[in-house]
Amino acid sequence: MPTVAEHYESHLAPVYVWMAGGLEAAIVRGRAEVEAVCPPPSQSQRAVDLGAGFGMHTIPLADMGYSVLAIDSSKILLDVITSHVGDRSIVAIEDDLLAFKNHLDAPASLFVCLGDTLTHLPDRRSVERLFADVAEMLVPGGAFIMTFRDYSTPLLGLRRFIPVRSDAERILTCFLEYEDEVVTVYDILHERVGADWRQRVSAYRKLRLSLEWVARALEAVGLQVRWEQGPVGMARMVAERIPNVGAVTALGGSSSLSSCPADSSRPDASEGKQT
Repeated sequence: MPTVAEHYESHLAPVYVWMAGGLEAAIVRGRAEVEAVCPPPSQSQRAVDLGAGFGMHTIPLADMGYSVLAIDSSKILLDVITSHVGDRSIVAIEDDLLAFKNHLDAPASLFVCLGDTLTHLPDRRSVERLFADVAEMLVPGGAFIMTFRDYSTPLLGLRRFIPVRSDAERILTCFLEYEDEVVTVYDILHERVGADWRQRVSAYRKLRLSLEWVARALEAVGLQVRWEQGPVGMARMVAERIPNVGAVTALGGSSSLSSCPADSSRPDASEGKQT
């Protein structure tokens, strides 16, 4: 089976902007999301976008005033960012997001890992390593904001077939196959070639991470955690490094972790970025 990077480079990356509804529409959604949850920077603060994709959140963060380090494994997607940098303070790096410390010379005020990027890591140990590295490189008072899908409750039967996007030239559908620790995502792409349709299929694995497990892993590295309802059925975790305070649980609002909507396992390309 292809790795995540291989799957994106050969199958999804060439159509990813289309899959997200077009660059302009995706940036509008990304701007609304970061302005709602990311604190405005004071002076020139550093933000790190882990799994930046084509810049759906990178560009709005830079427009807010952050100096952004954008990391992704896909050159095809990063090229979209670099072609739209203009005078924004953005550095785009092609690398595994687990290697972000190699490109960061000082702690950052904000880390984001949005879309469903987190579940693309190869195993839970890699998630724990990422959380530890972020906690180490986060300034006191800084925030680590992520969104992800809770795949712990499997979809059954025909609900495993997910229409993603279609138009007169392309149709993209996902099929989900659940195992104990992962869900295999089959991306089935039909593209019109003249009067005919061509089918291409590729698959990759995503982690099945529950809200409870993610919260515990963040608390274990000394971050204070709350969860919120994120966009398109995803959960949003906000983890903060509280100055001079150890790990404290603050699971937000009136909701418990177990109350995330049952359909949060549905993949949705409208977030427009992954690793």
